[in-house]
Amino acid sequence: MIEKVLEMDDWKAYKIPHTVEIDGMVEETKTLIIEFKNKRKVLSTREGFKEVKYVGNHSIPVPFWDKVHNYKDYENQVLNKIGIKKEDIALLSTGANMDNLAVAKEEFDEFYVVAFTTAGAKHNAIRLGDEEADYIEKDFKTYKIVDGKIVPKEEIGTVNIILITNANLTDGAMARAIITITEAKTNAFQELNIRSTKHPELQATGTGTDNIVVVKGFGSGVDYTGGHTKMGEMIAKAVKRSVIEALIKQDKIKI
Repeated sequence: MIEKVLEMDDWKAYKIPHTVEIDGMVEETKTLIIEFKNKRKVLSTREGFKEVKYVGNHSIPVPFWDKVHNYKDYENQVLNKIGIKKEDIALLSTGANMDNLAVAKEEFDEFYVVAFTTAGAKHNAIRLGDEEADYIEKDFKTYKIVDGKIVPKEEIGTVNIILITNANLTDGAMARAIITITEAKTNAFQELNIRSTKHPELQATGTGTDNIVVVKGFGSGVDYTGGHTKMGEMIAKAVKRSVIEALIKQDKIKI
């Protein structure tokens, strides 16, 4: 049965329970879907700019974390399960439980922003700029670096943030929003004192596999989303609150 999450203006968010299968194993899971009445332009850190009818976040079941060796095939299975074509959706995937989804909303004047976040930092929290990478991409394939050698490996997102606004963001504003979102996410990690997985003496800035989708609206135009603007403030506050809530839920953090 579909689980309602939020409904606003010309869009609605809900979770679809379904199953996925790998090597004969069947597991139950959920995919968050945000459905728009009319197509919206989005900027995804996975797919770039795209015009879509849906945005989604799929939860990969724990037993499958090490079994998704061909993500494209797995994603196609998920799309078949939820009945949506790839060209119609900007889809993210996570190892976090979709029941630990956090939603935060900010409003000012005629504008609003809503952040939908799943997050977990127990297994691959990292402090960028201070740590060595474990993976390399060549010809659009991802490999793990082991003793100087590369081994095929697929990774999935760990902190996924979907940011929706009714503001008609320019392409530049959508791109700048990713910086604002990332800074707010790091703020949340600092507030919860999340440490690097490999180097716990270091404060983590995020995980190595985070993803973001920014969704623009049809309202008044906005061409800048930096921290000195009200739109930037709203984005940052919604993201920070949702990341903190999602991390507390997923990682059972006591505060």
